[in-house]
Amino acid sequence: MDVGEKSFRDAVDAKIVETCPSDLSSASIREIVSLVGSVEAGTGVEFIRMEMGIPSLPAPTEGVEAEKGAIDAGVASKYPPIDGIPELKTAAAEFAKLFLDVEIPSSNCVPTTGAMQATFAIFMTACRADSPKKCVLLIDPGFPVQKQQLETLGVEYVSVDIYAHRGPEKLKAVLTPIFERGDISTVVYSTPNNPAWMCLSDEELEVIGSLAGEHGAVVVEDLAYFAMDFRCDYSKPGVPPYPPTVAKWTDSYILVFSASKMFSYAGQRIGFMAVSPALFKRRFPGLKRWFSSDEFGHALVYGALYALSSGTSHSAQHALAAMLAAANGGQLDFVAPLREYARRAAAMKKAFLDAGFELVYSMDAGEPLADGFYFTVSYPGMSGDELLRELLRHGISAISLAITGSTRRDGIRACVSLVEMVRVKELRRRLGLFRESVGKHCEKY
Repeated sequence: MDVGEKSFRDAVDAKIVETCPSDLSSASIREIVSLVGSVEAGTGVEFIRMEMGIPSLPAPTEGVEAEKGAIDAGVASKYPPIDGIPELKTAAAEFAKLFLDVEIPSSNCVPTTGAMQATFAIFMTACRADSPKKCVLLIDPGFPVQKQQLETLGVEYVSVDIYAHRGPEKLKAVLTPIFERGDISTVVYSTPNNPAWMCLSDEELEVIGSLAGEHGAVVVEDLAYFAMDFRCDYSKPGVPPYPPTVAKWTDSYILVFSASKMFSYAGQRIGFMAVSPALFKRRFPGLKRWFSSDEFGHALVYGALYALSSGTSHSAQHALAAMLAAANGGQLDFVAPLREYARRAAAMKKAFLDAGFELVYSMDAGEPLADGFYFTVSYPGMSGDELLRELLRHGISAISLAITGSTRRDGIRACVSLVEMVRVKELRRRLGLFRESVGKHCEKY
């Protein structure tokens, strides 16, 4: 069986009907993952998998050996401190200083079960802190699961696709009326951005930080892809340049880091959040209805995080502490291996463009987007549902931009991490078959 053959197409279509929404563009990442896994198992055809951001690089030995050592030392039988082991808290604070030039006390650096748990706990806390302010502003396109988290909590959110509003003046013009509503509790964005791979500038972050400060909102800066804007070298501890951060422009922020992409340590579900000193100690009377304390940091850690998981994996905390310490000391250049993703992105983008696709998000505030972990494409005349369905019929998986808050709903997000360079030739072949198929049935689209 080969991709594009009727038997393969029928297998894909049957599984779509069985496992996914009727409009495939609304399928979640995990629904696509399940669909593709089932088709692969049933047909023996290996997909070009671009739907999920799974690291494909080896984890640093510093982390692996530290975690092994911690388990050998007996931590598996001991609950970790919920606010983190001292070694990790110290290394995290040093990392923020050396790689962002931001001073955050080690007491305010708290491990989480990946970045996803961090944002969920933050939403649980920030959206209950001030009763008039219960709405979250999502600077999109963004990570689809954050919307799912808000829906799970029953929290209202407003989404702004900022691609057409880049630059400080345009950004301020589109965000100011939203803040002036008076109900924004929290602002969330990622930089580099998932899925478009845009990177916010210092000037844009100044706008966000200033508006948030003026209107009493908490800014959540999702740094899951930290230092992966490969146009600049952010790999040297304590040496400029530093990545732009909202921490320079407001005192009410939370920085969220993940070991998943930065250290290719996704399987152990470990990250940390760094809460600004002013926010950590800030008191919100509304928190007492939900938590034992009205102090934001205490409610976040001993209220939300405690209720969610009672702490983060003990051994994984030792792993992250070791990797951060090695990066801080200059023994671990964690950025160097990540540049492989940029190389794959350049080759994959060319394959799609050669097959007649178009980049959806192509510019980054007037400059060409960097090559990185994700890119976005569309095909002329096809809706997001049609495009995703036809790609799946040719053994290529992705997710629709429709679930990311993008206004460009006809496109898809492609993740490069699982497509090694040796598979780009096969990607080209399948895209050629895709183009032929669409040409033969163009009246459908």
